[in-house]
Amino acid sequence: MRYREIIMANFMRLFSLIPLILIALLLTRPGLAQETAEIVCIQCHSGLPEIYSQPIRLWRGSIHAENDIACHDCHGGDPQDAANAMNPQRGFLGVPQEPDIPAFCGRCHVGVMRDYLASAHGLALGRGGPTCVTCHGNHQVLKATLELINEKSCSRCHSYERARTIRAAMQETEGLLVATETRLNDFKKIGSNTEKLEKELFSLRNSFHSLFHNVNLETVNKQAARIQLELKKIQAVLTEWDQAVQRRKIAGALAVSVMLLIALLAHLVRKTYD
Repeated sequence: MRYREIIMANFMRLFSLIPLILIALLLTRPGLAQETAEIVCIQCHSGLPEIYSQPIRLWRGSIHAENDIACHDCHGGDPQDAANAMNPQRGFLGVPQEPDIPAFCGRCHVGVMRDYLASAHGLALGRGGPTCVTCHGNHQVLKATLELINEKSCSRCHSYERARTIRAAMQETEGLLVATETRLNDFKKIGSNTEKLEKELFSLRNSFHSLFHNVNLETVNKQAARIQLELKKIQAVLTEWDQAVQRRKIAGALAVSVMLLIALLAHLVRKTYD
């Protein structure tokens, strides 16, 4: 009887801990932890009329939000103090004027700003030319992909024909980049030493990304051809690795077959003598 009471007491003690365990699990859930730690900019603007809350709604669907880049990372200010969130003495920058947008974004995207300013788009800055937000958006910032080069966007300012040709040249290169990276990752998973090729691929990917803001068709074609040539060299190395793997598999299969044949012959010889 005493034994049963002890068991029941321990069971009730454990049962009473369940709410605490559930609370702990909820508090450690990434989404909730992020929600409870929201900066004052989001807390305040989310409850304001549409004109002020829209930036928050757009930001939540952006590449910035995906990478934990919030309001203060661009606009400055104190994200933890509502009274000083928009205080210039706390680094608040506000909204940049159109000519200042490239420098505003270029604080983080240094290489991209350099490529943009050297392009025909950048040379038209302040004279009706597009800025970063023209193509990428201001709060719902879109990731730099070839999908941004499309007729709807480009034809707002000029004919799409040149952009179409540039996109086609880059599309083939991007496909080769993705295919090479996939094959390289497959070899990495099986323990191959891919470090050297990964560095080469990283460098080529950076060169390719620098073409995104270059609107000179001759330069894009020339650089895309160079990058493709280097990617094919990496692909050739990976093909040699593939062949080596296949040879090892064949050699292993032959070795197993020989061992099985020897074992079978030994068995037959032993049966003969028996």
